[in-house]
Amino acid sequence: MDRRIIHSKLLGLCVVLIGFSCCQDPEMPNAKDIDLTDIVYDPSSYEPEIPFGFPKLEIPEDNPLTLEGIDLGRHLFYDPVLSADSTMSCSSCHLPELHFQDHQITSQGIDGVNGHRNAMSLINVGFNYNGLFWDGRVQTLEEQALLPVEDEVELHHTWPQVIEKLKLNPLYQEKFRQAFGIENTSEITKELAAKAIASFERIIITGHKSKFIRVSQGLDFFSNQEDKGKDLFEDTSNIEADSLDAECSHCHVAPLFTTNFYENNGLDSVGDNLQLFVDKGYGGFLNDPAQNGKFRVPNLYNVAFTAPYMHDGRMEDLTTVLDHYNSGGENSINKNANIRPLELSDEKIESLMAFLNTLIDTSYLDNPMLQNPF
Repeated sequence: MDRRIIHSKLLGLCVVLIGFSCCQDPEMPNAKDIDLTDIVYDPSSYEPEIPFGFPKLEIPEDNPLTLEGIDLGRHLFYDPVLSADSTMSCSSCHLPELHFQDHQITSQGIDGVNGHRNAMSLINVGFNYNGLFWDGRVQTLEEQALLPVEDEVELHHTWPQVIEKLKLNPLYQEKFRQAFGIENTSEITKELAAKAIASFERIIITGHKSKFIRVSQGLDFFSNQEDKGKDLFEDTSNIEADSLDAECSHCHVAPLFTTNFYENNGLDSVGDNLQLFVDKGYGGFLNDPAQNGKFRVPNLYNVAFTAPYMHDGRMEDLTTVLDHYNSGGENSINKNANIRPLELSDEKIESLMAFLNTLIDTSYLDNPMLQNPF
């Protein structure tokens, strides 16, 4: 081709590009630097209803509960934007209709890979003051909320990419401003997102209308069977002089029905070689072999609906769980001393089951603040 023609075409292209550049508004803000001060910032504090007898709900000073923060957290919790392929959200493994669990032995992430632990229910998670997850590897809900996004098995994304998407979204521009008073989209951070998700999780509270709480308030009465189950559960029965109680309340202490400790409840037989635990649990986090095989003691509200059970989802129903404890479990040197053969009759097992059902309270699911906003 003639060089003059090539030169002419290149010159024409340069003119077009220069012209395009000149047509751009030099004042048009970068999408990451949009002023938000025209959006009203007037947060309203929120006081959740705490069930009778529960301890105080501890709120971090730098993350007070507000309606706006909770609502932002609710949107983030249910939004698949947090996953790399926009197919999964926090709620994919913590479904409200399943009491913030998923009924899977172990949950599957966006790549079709299953994790190695059961997704814990988030019921009353705000009262977990001694670490979170089955192994206690983080101390606060704010820390917890950061991990699933970048977990390679779960949402398999990166926070920098998530934040870029949130900055470009008018809905989140407004909600971050309303929740935290930021003045510019450049101030949207993963830390603020985690604070909002933590605020939402803190209000997943139940127990108010459970029969156990109503009896505690003097508003109801246990049936004879429920009362016997309570005595067995709390190790106060001695229904028969030579009978053992159920030893439940050593780890599941009312009114939260957890100690927030980590225990070996006799799931696996390793004798005195604690390194044989496939999942080291609390010991793996602490790097302390003496704690291997120990996992968080879950609370028992709505436990009738949160199968399968145990950290690896190995037990399909509550009958299997009670049979396990009645048997005394497997042998290992650091097993909780209260896990021992109990020789409870079928009748006593049924009474225990009746008592556990007094911990049912599904009324919290009617709270619109917990429901999917999309």
